[in-house]
Amino acid sequence: MDVTEFQQWVKEYYENRGWSELDIFIRIGFLAEETGEVARAIRALEIGRDRPDEVTDSFLDNRKALVEELGDVLGNVIVIANKYNISLEEVFHSHKEKLSKRYSS
Repeated sequence: MDVTEFQQWVKEYYENRGWSELDIFIRIGFLAEETGEVARAIRALEIGRDRPDEVTDSFLDNRKALVEELGDVLGNVIVIANKYNISLEEVFHSHKEKLSKRYSS
């Protein structure tokens, strides 16, 4: 599946669940929450959990959790992009162009 197909799949899936209709500020809150979950997953991978009431998972389990959380972040980013009719390809090209101009020698 390429990025355009995935963006369309997310659009349809979230619309069918009614998730696309949420207020954009609620969506931003979800994005922030999911970003925190990415941070927690990275912490588990890099330094582990240091609480006696938590079980330490294997590297593969922690990596799987990170993949899932990154997917949640991406899903929220796609919903926001779709709301403003922005393709991920446009985002990719714009970001590449911005960095290339900013850091070219």
